[in-house]
Amino acid sequence: MRQNNAIQSLLKGIYPMYKILFVCHGNICRSPMAEFVMKDIVAKAGKSDEFVIASCATSTEEIGNPVHYGTKRKLAEVGISCDKKRAVQLTKSDYDRYDYIIAMDEMNIRNIMRIIRSDPENKVSLLLSHAGMSGSIADPWYTGNFDDTYRDVLLGCKGLFREATGE
Repeated sequence: MRQNNAIQSLLKGIYPMYKILFVCHGNICRSPMAEFVMKDIVAKAGKSDEFVIASCATSTEEIGNPVHYGTKRKLAEVGISCDKKRAVQLTKSDYDRYDYIIAMDEMNIRNIMRIIRSDPENKVSLLLSHAGMSGSIADPWYTGNFDDTYRDVLLGCKGLFREATGE
């Protein structure tokens, strides 16, 4: 056990220890917001080399499109850029690539399960559950309220960071 921990410590800076995939319906509002908020949290903690963080959609509707202007504007307000992000779709093989598959709402979970088929390692969860809360991240595509979505995404990402790192 001690030798394994020593090896993990040596490899920590070389290989990502935490692989997180945020998922929503179209990958233009909530999941990219979570992706870039989490990347910001990780960078500010000096742990960027310990994480792989991405986001994707369960649908094909927005594939290739940039982040929604409302998400882009909200992230810019807090000093976070998401300029080069384009929507991509979840694949079955993503299950093997990531440690955490984080959904924004229950419909996302249903659609994730339709794609990956099963979750034997319990990787799939709701973002707010990592902040000790139940419920969904409201979709600003429908609500128009990017501030509330950002607030909830930030709470969830901070909780997930604490859970993953123990900090």
